[in-house]
Amino acid sequence: MRKRPLPQTHGSSMEQQELRDWENRCIQEEPPYCQAACPIHVDVRAFMERMKAGDADAARKILEKTMPLPAVLGNICDHPCELACKRREAGDPLAIADLERACLRQGRAGPKPLVLPSKGKKAAVLGGGLTALACAWDLVRKGYGVTIFCPDERVGGRLAMLPENVLPATDLAREIARMQAMGVDIRTGQDLSKGLPDDVRSGHDALFAEWGTPLCPLGREGADPETLLAPGQEAAFCGGWPGPGGEFSPICEAADGRRAAASMDRHMSGASLTASREKEGPVATRLYTSLKGVEPSARVVPAEQSGVLNAAEATAEATRCLNCQCLECVKVCAYLEHYQGYPKKYARQIYNNAAIVQGVHQANTLINSCSLCGLCTEVCPERFSMAGLCLTARRDMVERGKMPPSAHEFALEDMAASNGPGFALAKGEPGTARSAFLFFPGCQLAASHPHHVASAYAFLRKRLPGGVGLMLRCCAVPAQWAGRDDLFEHSAEELRVLWKELGSPRVITACASCLAVFKDSLPELAPMSIWEAFKQTGLPQGAALAAEGPLAVHDPCTLRHDQPAREAVRDALRELGLALAELPLAGLHTECCGYGGLMGAANPAMARTVAQRRAGETPLDMVASCSMCRDRLAAGGKRVHHALDFVFPGPKTDPAAKGPGFSQRHENRARLKRSLLRDVWGEDEAPRSQAADVAYAPGVLDVMEDRRILREDVEAVLAEASRTGRRMVDRKTGRFLASFRPRRVHYWVEYALNAGRTTVTRAWSHRMELAGPTGTASGVKSTQHVYMPEEGDWACACGEELVPGPVVAGYLGSAFTITLLTCARSGLELVPESLAMGKMADVEQLLEDK
Repeated sequence: MRKRPLPQTHGSSMEQQELRDWENRCIQEEPPYCQAACPIHVDVRAFMERMKAGDADAARKILEKTMPLPAVLGNICDHPCELACKRREAGDPLAIADLERACLRQGRAGPKPLVLPSKGKKAAVLGGGLTALACAWDLVRKGYGVTIFCPDERVGGRLAMLPENVLPATDLAREIARMQAMGVDIRTGQDLSKGLPDDVRSGHDALFAEWGTPLCPLGREGADPETLLAPGQEAAFCGGWPGPGGEFSPICEAADGRRAAASMDRHMSGASLTASREKEGPVATRLYTSLKGVEPSARVVPAEQSGVLNAAEATAEATRCLNCQCLECVKVCAYLEHYQGYPKKYARQIYNNAAIVQGVHQANTLINSCSLCGLCTEVCPERFSMAGLCLTARRDMVERGKMPPSAHEFALEDMAASNGPGFALAKGEPGTARSAFLFFPGCQLAASHPHHVASAYAFLRKRLPGGVGLMLRCCAVPAQWAGRDDLFEHSAEELRVLWKELGSPRVITACASCLAVFKDSLPELAPMSIWEAFKQTGLPQGAALAAEGPLAVHDPCTLRHDQPAREAVRDALRELGLALAELPLAGLHTECCGYGGLMGAANPAMARTVAQRRAGETPLDMVASCSMCRDRLAAGGKRVHHALDFVFPGPKTDPAAKGPGFSQRHENRARLKRSLLRDVWGEDEAPRSQAADVAYAPGVLDVMEDRRILREDVEAVLAEASRTGRRMVDRKTGRFLASFRPRRVHYWVEYALNAGRTTVTRAWSHRMELAGPTGTASGVKSTQHVYMPEEGDWACACGEELVPGPVVAGYLGSAFTITLLTCARSGLELVPESLAMGKMADVEQLLEDK
């Protein structure tokens, strides 16, 4: 069976190399263009943020963190970073050098740089220029004893000859004084013309020779380009050469001093001189920064004669900074934005999550909340697939038995119901042995818009030759999204067998997810969308439901890579006379509605946020060709039409109406099956046994919907209470309370009986198993954890008083003894709603994460 080419884990969890591969695809942590071009990698982006905020003190700290002699270099840097500035593609590059000079004048100098404890080794530095000073600065900070042997009468070299308006003499003097305070011994007037004194060579563990002093070759090509090792030497390094035209670059001089200091440190500590040095000096960057919406702007020119930006001018110039980052995926995805990170961070969190043996798995919700829609991949310059990462992690969790039961169980049960006897159907067209086509509407259209299923099937039967069969069931995409490959493959195989029994007809789908699943995993079905089928059949005559104004088209994310299907929807709607508008994110870049990937099952709050965000993209009414997209967006407060409303305008539909709830969806599927069997094949299927007359107090159904409690779950509790008589009664109100655990969920229903009519007043659930006073908890002493109902005078219907007693509550192999109201005779225990939905839910979540 063919699957999407998603990366797979090897072994029980993600391997280190696989993590590296995932991390490397995310470029958010790549350096910005300015920092990559800077030979010493000053964090210009952070510097700009502080200058934009008007905080020159903090900005200066950033310079002092990276720059040697910051008050000197910040004044005279020749700013190669400006040539790489992304802003130059939209106006002038940032005036980074001007901002550094302004910062030095406006910000207060920080304290003396920190110096590491002494390492007991000494280094000699020959020369007194910027390169020698930078080398000494870095070495003394690393804990080495440093002596500068300067041939001039004053240290500084060409620095001392710069004009005052370029480098104030006080700034140079202050930095030299700071070096001496850090422990650098500066010796001026040293005669180096006759070669290197023996005491200098023998008294130091490593040596640096600046250009123009002994041991430094005349040209850069004479030294090792990576380590700056002097030719024929073991412990002598060099640097500070002029450029090809004889000019000196201050930032390159400083970079030479830093590279030489790093080499000397490696030599004196016995480390490799060459290992892992690829990030020194200017480097390439893979960072991508979009200029979409960025207006060109010119740099701010200083008004003062000094040529230095004042505080207001500096803020205005720094505001032009683009704060270069990628974050293209985060910009378009509410899910990624919610977790306040980016894919590289998420990959690490997911790796750590898989590596936990004992402890809390913090990333479980992160992994299961992704809609798997694939938008991140489309906008990422490196095509990072958060969907692939999360689905790989889900499969791994399932394989290792670490998938929380509550994450996808409800959705998988819904899938099982769709493939069960209440809805599943596979029949050829009446009167034909084999059908040329098979209509597969999908379980969600049948649940939400069953009338469209009946109308579409009748229409296709009239227009397509060779007969059209019908198959009602789920395509099994929930199992795929849940990482349950075993369940998906089993369901897909069942579907394939049924399809072959119908004569292997070509499949027509009305659901975008079904279409995508079949194209990926069951291509032999030769699937096409109903919208593409309309190109063969034409549209029904008289389909003329009007719309007020243009409609914004929402593309299902599962049609992201299916342009023919997307265009077929638009073609049909335009043919029906509708005016259409495109959303900012459409087609290949469409956003998910919040249903995909089982986001709504694993993280309902996130799903609501996603739907509301999508709904808020346009003031126009919307039209969607996917029933779940329509219902999710409508639930988010948007007026949304289903596209089939215009093709088969039957019962008047309200585009603002929310879709049916979970219970109604089940009922709609069952009714659709019965009506189609009766109307098309002349078969009467016995309806499900009618439950007792049950009503619901105002608001109860909404609460049940949020808590994923179906009406059939409530009916099962009521039926069990009626059969066994096991229930409790509130002697104040006469209301009853019963519970039942038909599966892995324990349901509680409070209800009233009046003239044979049952009215449900409350319903709640939990996943913990309980052992009452007559079970394994008997003999256990009462505990300090006592949970009594907030209201009511409860007694057991058997006539026995309810008294506080110890009860063992267990879940996923862990057990806790708590005190609840219990009946010793019937073995009943009362779990209050506040306990089930509060403390108990928290403990269940904690145990699932473990």
